[in-house]
Amino acid sequence: MKQLLAYYLFFLALPLGANVIASPLEVMSKNFEAGATVTENNVLLTQAQAANIEQNSKTKLESKIIRVFKAAKNNKILGFGVLVNKKIRSKNGVVLYIISSDSVLKSVEIVAFNEPAEYIPSKKWISQFNEIKSEKIDEASKNIPTITGATLSAKSIIDGSRVAFALYNEVLKGK
Repeated sequence: MKQLLAYYLFFLALPLGANVIASPLEVMSKNFEAGATVTENNVLLTQAQAANIEQNSKTKLESKIIRVFKAAKNNKILGFGVLVNKKIRSKNGVVLYIISSDSVLKSVEIVAFNEPAEYIPSKKWISQFNEIKSEKIDEASKNIPTITGATLSAKSIIDGSRVAFALYNEVLKGK
């Protein structure tokens, strides 16, 4: 029942007509060891937290409410998923950034995309984000090439990765 409610709330959070590609709960379960429990939570940022995240990510937040998923097993936190909803051109894309408890970006998954399908970055391009450490995200994001014909999608994913790490460092790290 909880999982059904979680799916329902997730779909309500997406704009109408969203092209849902994957469920964040399924993506989280796939990225962490078998038997891990995945929970979701909305984080309401304070003014100070939002200002710090914007400063550290060099990106303006579109909302002070961010959905966060936590994977845990045997009372040990394995990692987090940060769901970032950003306007790409005229419509939104929703991306899940999966960060391990040792501050490494494990993977990036596009979970919903409202722009035309040809603007979705390839799996190969997205794989450049795998295994990036928190302190290296600025350096790595500068070295990731844009995509011809999908420049705004690429920029949105790069900016989102910095927001996800800034939120992780500000609110989640060490919990």
